[in-house]
Amino acid sequence: MKSFLMTAAACLLLITPAFALTDAECNSMWSQADANNDGSLSGGEAIRYAAWMRINGQSVPADSTIAKAAFLENCKADVFTSAAVDAGAPLEGANSFTEGQAQDRALAAGYADVSALAKDDKGVWRGTATKDGKSVQVAVDYKGNVVTN
Repeated sequence: MKSFLMTAAACLLLITPAFALTDAECNSMWSQADANNDGSLSGGEAIRYAAWMRINGQSVPADSTIAKAAFLENCKADVFTSAAVDAGAPLEGANSFTEGQAQDRALAAGYADVSALAKDDKGVWRGTATKDGKSVQVAVDYKGNVVTN
């Protein structure tokens, strides 16, 4: 019985997100995201978070408006958490992302106005975007790394 409980506890730890954000962290993230303080994210406020939701297989309302409860639920489930960019990115390789999926990865990484994406002969999606108000060249590789080049 003791062995069974230890195995069950170990399995629970494996399926529980290792870096789950706390309620306070998610509420802080919400406060920053809801710039107009109207209780929901829409338009420019919602773009980044809606992209994260699509990347992680979560449904996004048809009007792309994200209610606070949905935001907090997704935040606590680590939907808005990104992995570190791999050294040497963008990496060459067979890229199975569609243009829309590559665009979502760039949007989720904090880029805006992502456009003119085209896949090059090395499997890297390349295009233009804005970051911090400046026009940049952006690249999305087969692993989902997003970098400027």
